[in-house]
Amino acid sequence: MPAPPIIIIKKKSGHGGHHGGAWKVAYADFVTAMMALFIVLWLLSSSVKVQEAVGGYFRDPSGSSKRTGTGLAGSGENLLLNKQDMGKLKAELQNSIQKMNDLVNLKKNIEMTVTAEGLRIELLESEKGTFFDSGSSSLNKSGKEMLELLAAELGKVPNLISVEGHTDAKPFGGKGNYSNWELSSDRANAARRLMQQAGLRGNQISQVRGFADQRLRNPKDPLDASNRRVSIIVQYINTSPDEAGRGSEDAKDAELSAVNKAESETSGGTEKK
Repeated sequence: MPAPPIIIIKKKSGHGGHHGGAWKVAYADFVTAMMALFIVLWLLSSSVKVQEAVGGYFRDPSGSSKRTGTGLAGSGENLLLNKQDMGKLKAELQNSIQKMNDLVNLKKNIEMTVTAEGLRIELLESEKGTFFDSGSSSLNKSGKEMLELLAAELGKVPNLISVEGHTDAKPFGGKGNYSNWELSSDRANAARRLMQQAGLRGNQISQVRGFADQRLRNPKDPLDASNRRVSIIVQYINTSPDEAGRGSEDAKDAELSAVNKAESETSGGTEKK
């Protein structure tokens, strides 16, 4: 009888063989996608200024985006304002005024215009005095509240600020040697002083100027109360004080040209009739 065959059974135990690193690549892709998702969600919940700052960096990581996007590193809240951004700042200031119940009735006495020199904010006086006591450089309650609000908002931007004082053409009837020149300068300085106390940085003011009645807002009526005003100019970031002065003169010349053109058209229309 032949011997039975010997059968050897080998059982494999333990883990399978090496599967390669494909799973690591897939996991890395998943983590990257999750990170991108969280960044997008963070940006969607951030303010418009932060979104613009981040966008400015990715448009130009070399740093020239400081002119259009971000200015100070860190929070992304401080932006260098150029011509495109001034319109947004104007809208934000108007919204802030709308939210102040005590100031909402003063809208007709506040004018904001984007000009060749920057964002010009004008606080216009009325016959009884809207922001200053009549014939005085002392700010009243409304004037203090308005300037404190503006200072809190403008202190967030790195742009330089200039302040101007203006009067109407009526000669000042107070002290003997005190004229509209002194009154306009004192009002501009009073506004500057309060705004620096309320939020503007010490080095943010570039100029304080008093023009008396030399730059009337309403040349047709030199005694109009709206000629008495304080102007706050948020200068473009690349504007030096000398350029700001020239810009103010250019803006005034443009205003006078528009008035003269309107008068010519009116007279021409009258002759045709």
